[in-house]
Amino acid sequence: MKKIEAIIREDRLEAVKKALEEHSYFGMTVSEVSGRGKQRGIPLQWRVGEYRVDLLPKLKIELVVLDEDVSIALDAIVHNARTGEVGDGKIFVLPVEKVIRVRTGDSDEDAI
Repeated sequence: MKKIEAIIREDRLEAVKKALEEHSYFGMTVSEVSGRGKQRGIPLQWRVGEYRVDLLPKLKIELVVLDEDVSIALDAIVHNARTGEVGDGKIFVLPVEKVIRVRTGDSDEDAI
């Protein structure tokens, strides 16, 4: 199993969520986060000069999928989160050693 953590633009959430649901990935956690990449924020012009917004608001989507489903989930996220502009986000894929559903005690594949 793998955990996918995708940092995306706030306005792309509905498209990404819908695409994941179309592939039967319903379980996910969405968190509001802030961050920056290589661009180090964005410059804004004010009357008194330039101001740099250092940390930009983003959303983090987390989901756990079976190893054989990773590429399907990644394609759905990338295709629907991409705008082609700087700041579209990043995706991280991490190994998952164990999953337990608290309500039933089911574990691993039965718990996702």
